[in-house]
Amino acid sequence: MAHLGAEIVRVGAGTTELRLRRKDTLLQQHGYFHGGVIATLADVAGGYAGFSLMGPDDSVLTVEFKLNIMAPGDGEELRALGQVIRSGRTLTITRADVFVRKDGRETLCATALQTLMRMAGKREQDQF
Repeated sequence: MAHLGAEIVRVGAGTTELRLRRKDTLLQQHGYFHGGVIATLADVAGGYAGFSLMGPDDSVLTVEFKLNIMAPGDGEELRALGQVIRSGRTLTITRADVFVRKDGRETLCATALQTLMRMAGKREQDQF
């Protein structure tokens, strides 16, 4: 995430908000945020939302991920909101919405649904 330049805006119990400012290295051929960048931000937002409800010696692993891109990532910044839908003993389901901001206006550009697996006793390594 440091390589992309993503920032954690806030983390709460079962929620996260991330931000990623536009850089030329994150864009595809039409000048939009690349779909892989949008997907990565959604995956991390959902992952950290789920991870926020796990124990200090646990880690998290994405085992299923679906992304719908509904509008181009055309703007100055992406903002991702991750939220836990259901937290179980082993599997956690999350949703992440990714918004693109252009000229002060936000547009929902993608929504992801994700299944996470809790990895008990495998401490998370800091990626920011």
